[in-house]
Amino acid sequence: MKFESEPLSIVSAKGGMHKFTVELAATPPQLEYGLMYRDRMPADHGMLFDFGTSRPVMMWMKNTKLSLDMLFLDQKGVVTHIQENAVPYSEAIISSNGPVAYVIELNGGIVKKLGLAIGDKVTNATISAKAAK
Repeated sequence: MKFESEPLSIVSAKGGMHKFTVELAATPPQLEYGLMYRDRMPADHGMLFDFGTSRPVMMWMKNTKLSLDMLFLDQKGVVTHIQENAVPYSEAIISSNGPVAYVIELNGGIVKKLGLAIGDKVTNATISAKAAK
């Protein structure tokens, strides 16, 4: 599965800025495949899932080898919900707890390490282009 990449920044409510390179999952096959079957991911990388519209989202870890932190975002890129350390291979449903437009998956433990929290603001080209519409 091929994914395009782009830079992404998370500005924490505490004022810190954290930079990542994210792969973009926007087509139905990309959204379904995500980070499955990966053995490793660099600490400053992740995946941005673009659902095209704001809606409730259900994620899971089936066929995913890596522990992941998931940040659920509204259409403006504000973090509305966080799931830390999602368990590899788990088929348990991880809910967005309300409508979201995006999900960012990062390596498990990054949220705690960087002090990321609900209300933090995410910016990148994909989110900025859609928020401007």
